[in-house]
Amino acid sequence: MKSKETLALIVDDEPDACWALEHLVKKAGAGSERAASGREAFALMKRLRFRLAFLDAKLPDIEGLELAKRLREIDPDISIVIVSGYFSREDPAILGALAEGLICRFISKPFQNDEIIAAIRLVSSPASSQGDV
Repeated sequence: MKSKETLALIVDDEPDACWALEHLVKKAGAGSERAASGREAFALMKRLRFRLAFLDAKLPDIEGLELAKRLREIDPDISIVIVSGYFSREDPAILGALAEGLICRFISKPFQNDEIIAAIRLVSSPASSQGDV
C-alpha cells in the first residue's frame, strides 16, 4: 500500500484513538486523514478518494453505521471498518452490516495493533474480499 495511492479515512471523536490509528496506518505505508465527526468526514470525502475508512460507532453528529451507508453512497468501493467499544462482534447490527457488505470488518476497542494492520492488509491485497470479521 503506497501512501500516494491509498489514503485511509479515520473518523473518531477520541483524539487518542485517532492518533493510534494514524500511526498504524503510517506504519503500514499509507497516508491518512482524520475527522472527528460525520460532517468532517463528508467534507474530506468530497476532496479526496479513500480506499479504507475506520469509523467509530458513536460520533457526536451521526451513528457509525449510518455514516458507513452515506459514505458508500459517495464511494461504493470504499472498504469500511467499524472500530468501536459500543458494539460487540456478535451484535445483530454488526452481523447484519457484515452480511450485507456495508462493512468489511469489525474491531472492538480497545483494539490490538495487529487487528488494524490486518484490516489495512485486507484492503491493500489485490484479492481483497468483503465480510471478514
